[in-house]
Amino acid sequence: MGTNILVKSFGCSANFSDGEAVKGMLKNADFNIVDETAEEIAMIILNICTVKGDEHAIAEIKKTLAKWPHCYLMITGCVPKWLIPKIKEIKKDTSIVNTHNIRNIVMAVEETIHNNPQKIIEQKRKPKILLHKIRDNPIVGIIPISNGCLGKCAYCSVKLIKGKLYSYPVDLIIKEAENCIKEGCKELWITAQDTACYGKDIKTNIIELLEKILALEGDFYLRLGMGNPKHVKENLSKLIEIFKHPKIFKFLHIPVQSGNNQILKKMKRQYTIEEFKEIIQSFRREIPNITIATDVITGFPGETDEQFYDTIEMIKQTKPDVLNISKFVSRPETAADNMQDKIDGSEVKERSKKITDTFDFIAFDQNLKWKKWKGEILIDEKGKNNTMKGRNHSYKQVVVDEDCKIGDKITVKITNISKHYLKGERIFRLK
Repeated sequence: MGTNILVKSFGCSANFSDGEAVKGMLKNADFNIVDETAEEIAMIILNICTVKGDEHAIAEIKKTLAKWPHCYLMITGCVPKWLIPKIKEIKKDTSIVNTHNIRNIVMAVEETIHNNPQKIIEQKRKPKILLHKIRDNPIVGIIPISNGCLGKCAYCSVKLIKGKLYSYPVDLIIKEAENCIKEGCKELWITAQDTACYGKDIKTNIIELLEKILALEGDFYLRLGMGNPKHVKENLSKLIEIFKHPKIFKFLHIPVQSGNNQILKKMKRQYTIEEFKEIIQSFRREIPNITIATDVITGFPGETDEQFYDTIEMIKQTKPDVLNISKFVSRPETAADNMQDKIDGSEVKERSKKITDTFDFIAFDQNLKWKKWKGEILIDEKGKNNTMKGRNHSYKQVVVDEDCKIGDKITVKITNISKHYLKGERIFRLK
């Protein structure tokens, strides 16, 4: 009987893809992958995210050890080098295998359970695809297409951890997509730190890659992950045309981070707010029902009240459907860490609340236009209280009280809305 191992992943879809691969490789090596309800757990692997700071990872490690004090512990994921001593202080025999080295996970686990803790943190450049996975969602195939990025953002630690852009070969990505479709995936999530710059290091581009994936046979939708405005604008017209394809979710995740050009320049974001607005306007002219998701950081060093309210105004003007709000956290070895004009934490918290309050009205208003919409949704998740969740062609979440299975397609009419989701009832005929 194999050793019981619990794997918990946090953060972005790329990290969850790594976690699925970790589970798959361990299962192939005859380890037992269990959940938190298992009576006996020998090892816990925490696949952590530190992009918004180290505190959440540290808290999760401490919580895990409090619940399972006698388990072997391994930390994987985005592990910056400055976090390693803090982890060792908590539990000195913790093994650490960073995001670049998940292919070594079986060896690392075997050594750890024989009381030989591992530290494997080199930055390796090897595609993390075509690995056997145990999927968290059986109909969602997460396909990483690259590692690292071309950015040099002043606040971001991801570049320090992931390194420069390394685009995976097109033929391997296509093979991964084919495998996902054969295994029953109905949603293909194309993921990277910046999908829009894919291929710049291997003489191709995201447009050519998407065209090849969308040409594959099979019943699936494609969801394109986050792309930065600098690279989206370079292929704007072609990307808009790609988004008209019936197999692609009309969902664009394009992070703006600030509504003020001076702050954007200080962040080293390499685009202007005017260029961001033009991207949004261009997509909406051609695809009116597209869902726009964006990210903002509040409390960046030196951000004045006036510059902050530029962000509020930008949100009001662009009306995103999804807004991810981050309070600025200083990350070691980044340019922003050395900036002297940091903003008091209570002020950052207050600004975050003001953005949240502003967006709540916008989110509700954006969802209101879907009232009485009729159409098909793909059921892709279980909800609370015996409900099911699905996505329509614009990746809008629709909650239904229906007896259906993940992977089903049903026709619904939207009967109610909230700021977070749409409520639908099943119908059997479109009128």
